[in-house]
Order: sequence, then C-alpha cells, then structure tokens
Amino acid sequence: MRILGIESSCDETAAAVVEDGRTALSNAVASQIDEQRLYGGVVPEIASRRHCENICGVVDEALSGAGLGLEDIDAIAVTYAPGLIGALLVGVSYAKGLSAASGKPLVPVHHIAGHMAANYITHPGLTPPYLCLVISGGHTHLVEVRDYSSWRVVGRTRDDAVGECYDKVARTLGFPYPGGKYLDEAAKRGKSSLYTLPHPRVEGSDLDFSFSGLKTAVINLIHNLKQRGEEPDVNAVAASFQKTVADILSEKLMLAAGELGYTKIALAGGVAANSGVRRRIKKECDKRGYQLFMPELCYCGDNGVMIAAQGYYDFLAGRRAGGELNALATLSLEDICDETTHP
Repeated sequence: MRILGIESSCDETAAAVVEDGRTALSNAVASQIDEQRLYGGVVPEIASRRHCENICGVVDEALSGAGLGLEDIDAIAVTYAPGLIGALLVGVSYAKGLSAASGKPLVPVHHIAGHMAANYITHPGLTPPYLCLVISGGHTHLVEVRDYSSWRVVGRTRDDAVGECYDKVARTLGFPYPGGKYLDEAAKRGKSSLYTLPHPRVEGSDLDFSFSGLKTAVINLIHNLKQRGEEPDVNAVAASFQKTVADILSEKLMLAAGELGYTKIALAGGVAANSGVRRRIKKECDKRGYQLFMPELCYCGDNGVMIAAQGYYDFLAGRRAGGELNALATLSLEDICDETTHP
C-alpha cells in the first residue's frame, strides 16, 4: 500500500510517498530556514504564505520522485494537528482538494504520532509496544506507544519545549536561527564543568519536564558575566547547557522505562538529531541492556515521510476524514486514541 504524506505544521512544506509504512519511496522538502532566519524565528504569516507557494511543487516532486502518478496512490495522509494554524490549513486544504478530485481516501495524522513513526522507516523491525521520547521545537513528551495508533502520554513539558529552549539559548549565545546545530557543534569544543546550570523539576510529577528555568538561567549567566566585564566562554556555556539537557532527558526517560517496564526505547523529533542527546541516551540504554531506536537524521525534523508512515497505520486502524476535516492548533495525542473516524 502506497501512502502520500503531506506535512505543513510549521515552516517546512513536505511531501513523501511511503510503501506499507516502512519503505520511503520519495522525500521532498521545501525549507524556509534562510528566510525565517532573517527574523530570528518562524513568522507564522510568512510560513503560511510560503506553504501556499510551495505545496503544489513539493507534492509533484514527491510523486515523480517515487516514479508514481496520483492514480497509483492508495490514500493521502496529512498533518492536521497540532501546529501553526495557518500553516496547517494549507496542507489540510490541499489534501482535501486532492482527495476530492482523485477519490483517494483522506487520513488525518497527528504530528507527534508522525514523529514517532519516523522510526519505522529507519528500523523496519520496530514494533509496539515501546517507550518513546519525543523532543522537538514545539513538543517534549514521554509516550507509551501501545500500538501503532494507540498511545498514552506519561510525561510532558509544563512550560517550554526542549527545542524552543535550545533556540533561545543559541540566540543568547549569538548563533543564527535555528540554533540547535550550532550549539551542538560549539558544545563539542567546550568544557561542560566550567559553568553550573540548574536541573529544574516539577514538584509532584517526576516524569514531567520544565525547561523555562534552564533557559532563564543561561540568559542570566550571560548577562551577569557581561555586567562584570567578563566575556563568557561560549563553547563552555554550550557544553554545560547541552550536558544539562541530556542529563534531564535521560534521567526522565530511564525513570519512566524502569517504572513502566519498557526495554525498547525510541527517540523522535528534531532534537533527536542532537549528537550529545543521542550519545547520552545510548550510553544509558547500553548500561541497562535496553534496545534503542533513533531515526536517521534526515527524518528527525519535520518531513512527509513520517506522516505517510503513520498514515499507513492510521488507515489500517480505520481513520478517515472528508470535507469536514479542519486543522487544529492544539490537540492532545491521547484525544485521538479511541477515534475510528475523524469527528
């Protein structure tokens, strides 16, 4: 079964064709990074306009890259939540039109579920149940993947997502947007013990995350050093920050795995591409004899492959949508677990 996946939840217009949920036949992405970098972050209105300009070409590229026509596709999957509402509406509207014109079934896909499904492309042998840590610019979730279309969120951020924290700290250190990869490289050159940063905790909820205090601590550290006439060691700050993040993520993930009895662990989302985080979690999993599954770097960020992969399993689960499908800026992963059709 071949699924066309469409993704437009933030600032990347993406489409791909995936076969049987495991094999990527194409992967087309139109990035807005160069333009959004001018503003230091994503401007929603600009993102929406660029999606409108790019989506036809990206879908055509995905189909031609797979060597297929629309008539060869079995269903169309699209991200409908969560994300920037204007951006989502572009993908949803296009997918609805394509479905209506072609007669192909339309499958609504949750963005976080898509990120987790990226692992099925890199690791065809991965099957539920397993525990997944989803870490991106907009999300930080600990998720029990009970089945391909059934999940339970056991931990989440109470304030900033870890990816957002990365971007804000990177900007404070003078790195261009998106700053995660620059901060990652700087951390490799720095001494993590030079500066001490806090490990924020959520009282009464051991599996939840909080990154706002860590972000503020780095900003205050830089300001205080400069007020004293001292130049911060940027590489050391980056190394300390990255080590602190890796400590927090690995601690929560290992705690959840131990409490819930999981030995299969997965990472997903844009921050899953971070070398320090990947290295630390692999070390902790190896120490305990856990299996660790991580997407290829090209599937960590937003892409159509992950949406097509999850779309395959949602299609098998009976999830369908029609002209009534709407985009949703916010939607809990758990809210869709018992649906058989989109409301």
